[in-house]
Amino acid sequence: MTAETSASAPARPVSLTLGAAITALEGAALAVVGIFDMVSALSGQAKQLALNEFGGLVIVLLGVLPILAARALLKERRWGRSPAVLTNSICLPVAYYMVQSGGAMIAAGVLVGLLGLVGIGALLNPKSTAALYVQEN
Repeated sequence: MTAETSASAPARPVSLTLGAAITALEGAALAVVGIFDMVSALSGQAKQLALNEFGGLVIVLLGVLPILAARALLKERRWGRSPAVLTNSICLPVAYYMVQSGGAMIAAGVLVGLLGLVGIGALLNPKSTAALYVQEN
């Protein structure tokens, strides 16, 4: 890459970077929950050992997809937007049920809901769309 091509390349919009960061955060949170589930199963705290290990592995793998989507968004690859919007959309019903649980989960649910809404808004922002769907001549 030369100085001429880097100077003519438009900068990545802040909204796209924000959407990618929120999606990566959500993916990392999923992966941590999956690892916690597997560790608790291996330490003997879970009642059904094999089921919890497998469930934890599935949750870790579900956390990897948003992380890969966030990485693709940072590289301005358009395929990353669909799984990122899906991940942020899933946050909304999760937040609803967290708020319905009451107690300290209300604050966590509000945070999860706000992250989901901000993530969706950032990823569907017209500047993000323009950056991902650049017309090349």
